[in-house]
Amino acid sequence: MKAPADRGDGQPILLQALDGHVPDRTPIWMMRQAGRYLPEYRELRARAGDFLTLCYTPDFAVEVTLQPIRRFGFDAAILFSDILVVPHALGCDLTFEAGEGPRLSPVPDLAALKALRGDPDADKVDRVLEAVSGIRAKLPRETALLGFCGAPWTVATYMVAGRGTPDQAPARLASLTDPAFFEALIDRLVEASARYLVGQLRAGADAVQIFDSWAGVLDPEAFRRWSIEPIRRIVALVRAEIPDARIIAFPKGATLAGLTELVARTGVNCVGLDWTADRRGVRYALGAKCALQGNLDPLALIAGRTALEEAVGALMQDFRGAAHIFNLGHGIRPETPIAHVEKMIALVRG
Repeated sequence: MKAPADRGDGQPILLQALDGHVPDRTPIWMMRQAGRYLPEYRELRARAGDFLTLCYTPDFAVEVTLQPIRRFGFDAAILFSDILVVPHALGCDLTFEAGEGPRLSPVPDLAALKALRGDPDADKVDRVLEAVSGIRAKLPRETALLGFCGAPWTVATYMVAGRGTPDQAPARLASLTDPAFFEALIDRLVEASARYLVGQLRAGADAVQIFDSWAGVLDPEAFRRWSIEPIRRIVALVRAEIPDARIIAFPKGATLAGLTELVARTGVNCVGLDWTADRRGVRYALGAKCALQGNLDPLALIAGRTALEEAVGALMQDFRGAAHIFNLGHGIRPETPIAHVEKMIALVRG
C-alpha cells in the first residue's frame, strides 16, 4: 500500500483507498444502503408502484440513491438498480414478487439462449445510465459514486432457474451436463456486463463493483472457471475502453485461496469480504496487493449495543493501517434499526 504522505489528496477518500492509499480516516458505505430499512425509501417505493418502475425511472432512481447520503453522509453512493437489469435488457421477462424475490423467464438451454436479444435493449440500459448522470450531478464532490453489475455466474444462476434457489443447483447442474450451453450463456453475460459497466463509468460512476453473490456454492475448480475467469474477462474488456477503471469484486463465500487467486488473475483494485472471511489471513495475503472492503456481519448491526461496538472495534483493529473500506459483509437487512446505523458510523469515524 502507498504511504499516507502519498495518499492522493483532493480525491474522495474512498477513491484514495481504491488507489492503494491509506486515507486519513476509513471510508464507509453499505451494500443495499438505499432500501427498505429507510422510511423515505418505503414511501417512494409505494409511490412508484413496483420495483422495476423504481429502477427504470431515472428521477426515482436518483432520489433513492441520494436518500442514505443525505441521512448518513456515507463516503460513497451506489446506483440504485438491480443485478437482473442485464438479463432483462437481453429479453428475459422479469418481475419481483412480494416476499418471494425475482422471477425470470428461464433460460435452461441453448435454444432459449438463442431466442434472447443479441444486444441489450438500449431503452432499458439508457434509463439506468441517465440515472447515473443525474446522481453524479447531485452528489457532493467528496462523495464517490459506485456503479455495479452482477457477476456472470450469479446472474446465470437466476437465468437458468428463473429464480433464486437455496444452493443454485439448477445452474450448477447445467454447467456439468451441458457445459457448451453454459459457456455460451456466460460469454453473453461477460460481453453485456462489460458494456454496461463501461456505460456507467462514462456516465459518471467513479468505480464499479461486480457482485458474485453465489460464488460460495462453487467448488475450487468451478470457482476458477465460472467466477474468476468471467470476472477477469470483464475487467479486461472494461479497461480496454477505460484503462484506469477502478473495479471492486465481491465474491461472497469465497475462500482465502479463492480470493487470493481472484486478485492475482483479475487485477481488481479491491476485493469485498463477506462476514465469514478471515480478516487477518486476507490482510496478510492481500493487504499489499489491493484494497480490502468489508466485512461487518449484518446481524451485528441489528444486535446493536455491546455486540456492535465489539464487532466494529475488532474489525477496525484488524484493518488498521491498510487501504480499507468499511462495509457490511452483505447487504443491510430491512429490519435494521436506523439508530444502529448511526452508531456504527460514529464508531467507524471515531
